[in-house]
Amino acid sequence: MDEEPERAKRWEGGYERTWEVLKEDESGSLKATVEQILYQSRRKRVTQSHAQVRLGMMRHLYVVIDCSRSMEDQDLKPNRLTSTLKLMEGFVDEYFDQNPISQVGIIITKNKRAEKLTELAGNPKKHIAALKKAVDTSCVGEPSLYNSLSLSIQTLKHMPGHSSREILIILSSLTTCDPANIYELIKMLKSLKVRVSVIGLSAEVRVCTVLTRETGGSYHVILDESHFKELLMLHVKPPPASFSSECSLIRMGFPQHTVASLSDQDVKPSFSMSHLDSSSGPALSLGGYFCPQCHAKYTELPVECKVCGLTLVSAPHLARSFHHLFPLQVFIESPAEDFQENRFCQACQGQLKDKNVFACPLCRSVFCLECDLFIHESLHCCPCCIHSRSAT
Repeated sequence: MDEEPERAKRWEGGYERTWEVLKEDESGSLKATVEQILYQSRRKRVTQSHAQVRLGMMRHLYVVIDCSRSMEDQDLKPNRLTSTLKLMEGFVDEYFDQNPISQVGIIITKNKRAEKLTELAGNPKKHIAALKKAVDTSCVGEPSLYNSLSLSIQTLKHMPGHSSREILIILSSLTTCDPANIYELIKMLKSLKVRVSVIGLSAEVRVCTVLTRETGGSYHVILDESHFKELLMLHVKPPPASFSSECSLIRMGFPQHTVASLSDQDVKPSFSMSHLDSSSGPALSLGGYFCPQCHAKYTELPVECKVCGLTLVSAPHLARSFHHLFPLQVFIESPAEDFQENRFCQACQGQLKDKNVFACPLCRSVFCLECDLFIHESLHCCPCCIHSRSAT
């Protein structure tokens, strides 16, 4: 070390000297530097998420939640379990908003075992209700990654090849109790093209690093609760489909909701297929969504018909998934001086105060940073382009 004083130590190699980025201005304030860092991170979010076409529209995702004794730690308030379940409720809502024709299942692992909290389904209310009940779960023992992954594979291996098969693990413990060699299971996951991602609540674990690297997933460790929420939301958008994934036509049904009148003598109340696995028991009703192929009745969409296997969706569900196939182009960042004639943002009509503005490459309309983020992350279409088309 004395011979090479300028060389960084090995343990320093993985850390960024973030303090060197902060620079004071003439008045001694760090505000300008902090705003620049925030601007770069938000702009990077837009360019990275819209740089490639995403094809994983139909997703089958299992979320594995660690419920071992380490989830009682109080570094997240009031404890890790309560904070995780609360954030998961928001994740489920946002997931189905962005992926209306996809499905989610929840698995909990504790005391060296794994059990399903909910089966793969496209009903967000069902998952949120189960998450609220899970707050009273007792956190005991150690988790088992092997049992959790095996339980997920039992269902995911039967999913069609054109769908995206994913597992997201929220891991609090630094240990795992496995009944067999987990590295053999990782090879099976890779052969089945199951993408596994991990969010760690404590520290990085070697087996999780290997698991995510081999299956093409991501591995992050949280810094605080806000960072935890940010990492969860990264999994809302569908991942890009691999080149080896199958391409095939998918048969779908678009049933209309029909309600029969009580005066109709030929129509009688009937059971819905949605209530077969419901704990509340079957309920009789006159109306519902009827499968166009086998005429089985369901109370809500989207759903996969239990009789004939046809995927039943509504047209708005499919339309909301369309932007994943053809994402909006990234707006061109330009100096504000180049657009002296446009002093106001075309979306919010606010005055353009930033040094740089963002122009749509098609209609050349100018937007501020906030509207640029809103258009790309929520609206998914340029409002000025839509207005010009409707005007013509």
